[in-house]
Amino acid sequence: MAASSDKIAFRKAARCAMCDGKFGLVRHYSWRTPLCSKKCLDGFRSRRESDRAWVGWFRPSFDPLPQNGARAL
Repeated sequence: MAASSDKIAFRKAARCAMCDGKFGLVRHYSWRTPLCSKKCLDGFRSRRESDRAWVGWFRPSFDPLPQNGARAL
């Protein structure tokens, strides 16, 4: 018979995605990301907004082809 330790899944202890802190009684989520506090939740949201604003600078370089499908030379 196999040892019971063979069936145990080794996984990382659950920690906050922002500060790597332990969770308390309440766990906050944003986009399926577990966070430990409102402070980390606000920080995560502001980081996402700043990342989104930064990516916005590159949008003009990814313009689609002209309407007729011909490439500009």
